[in-house]
Amino acid sequence: MAESILEKADAQVAESIRKLSRATSAMAEAIDEGAGAIKLAVKRSGDLAEELMDDTAQRVKRHPVEAMVATLALGLVAGVFVGWMVSRK
Repeated sequence: MAESILEKADAQVAESIRKLSRATSAMAEAIDEGAGAIKLAVKRSGDLAEELMDDTAQRVKRHPVEAMVATLALGLVAGVFVGWMVSRK
């Protein structure tokens, strides 16, 4: 009787180890897939940023006066806003 209990316990331990092994493999696979997705997203973001910089450079070359006026206007707005924030205190 003691042997049958030990055999059952041994079988349950073996089954638990198999389940744990499968769960570990599934988690490792999920982590690998997540890492791959993150790498792809970072690569796409870098490509999009590079494309945006190229497009901006081309736009400034085609329309230099408008680019300078827009930059001046943005700088003035930012300066007025910062000055207003500082003077509020």
